[in-house]
Amino acid sequence: MHVPDGFINAPVSVAAGVVAAGAVAVSLRGARRELDERTAPLAGLVAAFIFAVQMLNFPVAAGTSGHLLGGALAAILVGPYTGVLCVSVVLLMQGILFADGGLTALGVNITVMGGVTVLVAYAVFRGLLKVLPATRRSVTVAAFTGALLSVPAAAAAFTLVYAVGGTTDVPIGKVLTAMVGVHVLIGIGEALITAATVGAVIAVRPDLVHAARGLGAPLKLRVGGELVDAPAAPAPAAAPAAARSTRAVWLTGLATALVLAGVVSFYASASPDGLEKVAADKGIDEKVEDHAAADSPLADYGVKDVENPRLSGGLAGVIGVGVTVAVGTGIFWTVRRRRADELTATSTAAPSAH
Repeated sequence: MHVPDGFINAPVSVAAGVVAAGAVAVSLRGARRELDERTAPLAGLVAAFIFAVQMLNFPVAAGTSGHLLGGALAAILVGPYTGVLCVSVVLLMQGILFADGGLTALGVNITVMGGVTVLVAYAVFRGLLKVLPATRRSVTVAAFTGALLSVPAAAAAFTLVYAVGGTTDVPIGKVLTAMVGVHVLIGIGEALITAATVGAVIAVRPDLVHAARGLGAPLKLRVGGELVDAPAAPAPAAAPAAARSTRAVWLTGLATALVLAGVVSFYASASPDGLEKVAADKGIDEKVEDHAAADSPLADYGVKDVENPRLSGGLAGVIGVGVTVAVGTGIFWTVRRRRADELTATSTAAPSAH
């Protein structure tokens, strides 16, 4: 659903940029509370994983494909504020390096693909967890539902933006019906990917899933015919260090992202995605503009002057994953370090008790 240059007029693009900048600023502050020494590098990995999976367009209807948006996945794994930043990093890398998503439309894309998806998915997710049993399966079910609803919500949000600032005269009712209809189908794929990924991480390291922390059910003992909570067993001395280690998860996740982007992406659907198909069918793309980075060595997810399409696309995917994980991890470590510095300064400035 990457909006290119020319779909939305300049005033609305600027306004969307202001909204996106505000969302990023709020998320930078909120992410300080979500990130710690374990989750900061994992947040960079989540951004790289989203980048990789977005290269895997899957067919959803005749002549139409879809791909992961990633807002729900990021929000559930690393928190809603950090999730907005993850998607923003991905969109920035895609726009600058791969000419995917217009640079003048970056604010629209961050608002729709980052802000709306995270807000809707996380609100639905938290709401369902309040009424479902406190189990890991409930987390997966809630993740599925939140992801499913976040995609058509983003499609509706784009239609609203287009209604205000669209550059062509197209009946908005037809655009809304077409956008929401096809993105409901894409949302099913989004939900399956999100639920499978969240379920896999919960199975091995539930402590690394932001939305599942503290979910473990206490052991029950039957005393006098009644079930009561068993006292917690003391943890082995080595357990805390083992629990803090994320190297295995990080390496496994990075390897998975590299394989997906470098190998599996070659087999992705070549059909236009939901927005592209609707734009072509309804005439939204009449005033589309050439991308400012169209001459980038990595434009269209291929390496310039590499003639073999499999090798060209694979190298571009690997480079994209590498750059995204590096930039994302750098940003999240900086946010985390700033929070730690503020806490240190606060504790140092506090008067000592006598």
